[in-house]
Amino acid sequence: MTWSRLRAAAVGEAAGLRVPMPAGLGCCPVCRGPARAGYPRCFSCNLHHRTAPGLLADAVVPLSYSIAGTSYSRWLRMYKSASTDRHEARAAMRTLLLVFLHDHGTCLWATAGMTAPSHVAVVPSGAGRPGVHPLRALIEPYLALPWAGLTACGDDPVQPRELRVGRYRSDASLRGANVLLVDDTWASGASAQSAAAALKLAGAASVVILVFGRHVNPERLHFDTFLRSLSKSCFRLDRCAVHTMTALSSG
Repeated sequence: MTWSRLRAAAVGEAAGLRVPMPAGLGCCPVCRGPARAGYPRCFSCNLHHRTAPGLLADAVVPLSYSIAGTSYSRWLRMYKSASTDRHEARAAMRTLLLVFLHDHGTCLWATAGMTAPSHVAVVPSGAGRPGVHPLRALIEPYLALPWAGLTACGDDPVQPRELRVGRYRSDASLRGANVLLVDDTWASGASAQSAAAALKLAGAASVVILVFGRHVNPERLHFDTFLRSLSKSCFRLDRCAVHTMTALSSG
């Protein structure tokens, strides 16, 4: 299948997605979530900055917002479930990811200060799921990169909500590595940044986190400017969070 046909398929899967907004005007420059006026980051990202300076990801790039109650937020839950609908969700996620990396990979690498990733990893499951992580199973056949395995430490609580250095450990030395770290959903970002810290402690020179969906629950937000902007941020394949008008290759 050609890239033009994959893009056409991705357009069909992208209905209801929302492209992340530019940093500023109440939008956190790290995760692109809502931030209070006058603050440099959202509450969670500011806490991470104080907790683990020098160990955080060099860039965080959400592919889209994942708005509570939408079909996209259901995909991000369903793909790792036992539901028969998981196959449809996985196929849609895979198409979006491949097209996004093909068209915007250089944006991600440049933002993280790397020419290209040397390794790929996924954030371990907070539920302690045994076996291969569903996200790794979904993308591993399509990314020809060595895997940087991460293991959750056994004494950590299930579904932790705060960044903790030492929550995960790397299965190998990563001295000088440039790592693409993939996660499905970013709510507080604690798990993803804990995983980034583990990669940095293992020697990674740079880490870029690619998130399928930056979680947003409009019913719990009180940021009117952010919500108004969010309603207008329709998804476009020629835009990404870190380079708003990337030229598409001919494919």
